[in-house]
Amino acid sequence: MKEMIEKPHAIMFPYPLQGHVIPFVNLAIKLASDGFTITFINTESIHHQICQSRGINPEKGDIFLGARASGLDTRYATVSDGFPLGFDRSLHHDEFFEGIMHDFPTRVDDLVGEMVRQDPTINTLIVDTFYVWPSSIARKHNLVNVSFFTEPALVLTSYYHVHLLKKNAHFASSTRNRSDEIDYIPGVKSIATADLPSYLQAEECDTNTTVHRIIDRCFNDAKKADFMLCNTVEEFEQDTISALQENQPFYSIGPVFPPDFTKNRIATSLWTESDCTPWLDTKARGSVLYVSFGSYAHTSKHVIEEVANGLLLSGVNFIWVVRPDIVGSDHPEVLPVGFEQQVEGRGLVVPWCCQMEVISHRSVGGFLTHCGWNSILESIWCGVPLICYPLLTDQFTNRKLVVDDLKIGINLCDKKLTPSRKGVAERVNYLMRSEEIKQRMKEIGKILVDATEKEGSSTVNFNRFVEDLMARVAMNKGDVNDN
Repeated sequence: MKEMIEKPHAIMFPYPLQGHVIPFVNLAIKLASDGFTITFINTESIHHQICQSRGINPEKGDIFLGARASGLDTRYATVSDGFPLGFDRSLHHDEFFEGIMHDFPTRVDDLVGEMVRQDPTINTLIVDTFYVWPSSIARKHNLVNVSFFTEPALVLTSYYHVHLLKKNAHFASSTRNRSDEIDYIPGVKSIATADLPSYLQAEECDTNTTVHRIIDRCFNDAKKADFMLCNTVEEFEQDTISALQENQPFYSIGPVFPPDFTKNRIATSLWTESDCTPWLDTKARGSVLYVSFGSYAHTSKHVIEEVANGLLLSGVNFIWVVRPDIVGSDHPEVLPVGFEQQVEGRGLVVPWCCQMEVISHRSVGGFLTHCGWNSILESIWCGVPLICYPLLTDQFTNRKLVVDDLKIGINLCDKKLTPSRKGVAERVNYLMRSEEIKQRMKEIGKILVDATEKEGSSTVNFNRFVEDLMARVAMNKGDVNDN
């Protein structure tokens, strides 16, 4: 542990979605292991879902209990997002995020103010980049403002330079949006409009939607952050990262999960996890395809049916996570009638599982994914090649990194098409047999692992961030004393 002038104490606020909570928890443990005191804040809704998935009384639940027992100074609290616990946030997406944008900041301000009054050692605020309020609350309470972006730098810079997209009529044009290649974003040689995050693609012209207003406000706010952290690897996106570093202090510190991330996990799952290990133990090495479309995005019943029939045709062993609300909260039955009986023995369908345990198992040889960034980083670490079917937001840009840049996966279908059962079967069989992609994944995996070693880029960047942060904390404290 480094010697520090003053022990840093950071309040951490993840965005209330599982894909954001996971890297925030991992970063909290990483910081606490480096000497920080961490006060981690979940919304009450996320907290209750996590406790419910594990059969724990929410009044007694504390996801950092094990971390504290191991000697880490990690504290835990919750805050209301302004909606009843029974409110369906997925079904009423816009209403929920309007509340997160307008009502939630006041609740956060009250909570942070009370915490700072009770514990003046708090000196840092680490907040998800997708919140609209960090700079004003950090400034009000004299806290160092750290923005943590849980997705890759290519996604960040697309949002960061949305004004250039507008200026060049690739987005929010008053007439017809251009659809040619984009070659003017700093640090990005070229990117297709179809590879931008979905909210910036040409079809999305109404900038008055809830999501577009959040994006506009949160990235303007992020530019005011004292420091920006990104869950990516410098070697994967060197030019993009270098360009971003010209704007503000920016540190690529990914992947933030610990090397033994498949063990001793802190609870972050919003659903009860099925134990797939006994089933996987019966299968040959590399023979199982893992299929999951993540914790948030939705798709259509037609897509689910085509994937199901494609898996039938492929003859490949598979585990398929079919989330209860994958089509929608009001469509719980989405698989073709009799599907599970038809694949009995070689296919296992579960509502949710511990993804880390599955993809690190020796029998898993491929992953059909929605291209969530957590899933991609975990797959690279475990050496599991990818079939990409992006559904929403950053996933289209992540697909570009996987297929076009890193070359560790393939597309399930052409960008603008929905998958066909025949195409699914062909792509699955190709991936599971491709020695070329497996070898490429080993090469990229080594880069990822090397970045986390003692002299690796992510470790060096993390250490530099801690040093720079402590200098800023000392400066803030000096400003207060001078006043």
